[in-house]
Amino acid sequence: MTVHRTRLHRSPRRARALTTSPGQVDASGRPGLAARLIARLGSDRGDVPGWVLITLMTAGIVVALWAVASDQIVQIFENAMAPFLGGSL
Repeated sequence: MTVHRTRLHRSPRRARALTTSPGQVDASGRPGLAARLIARLGSDRGDVPGWVLITLMTAGIVVALWAVASDQIVQIFENAMAPFLGGSL
């Protein structure tokens, strides 16, 4: 199975507008720190496969713990909530 990583690109005109605003170019002719920061924060890049993996691993850990220790988890929850609910749990 091959996973291809795609990247959304902004139009060149939009990218140029974000990085080369008047007054934000340093002495070497490159965009200044503020312009680079705005361009980086405005980019559409992200680590979606990483977040999906973290979410699936977390769900797997919860399911595994629940399968092994469901009675203990329910007892801990009931003991924690009893003082707030007047012991009616």
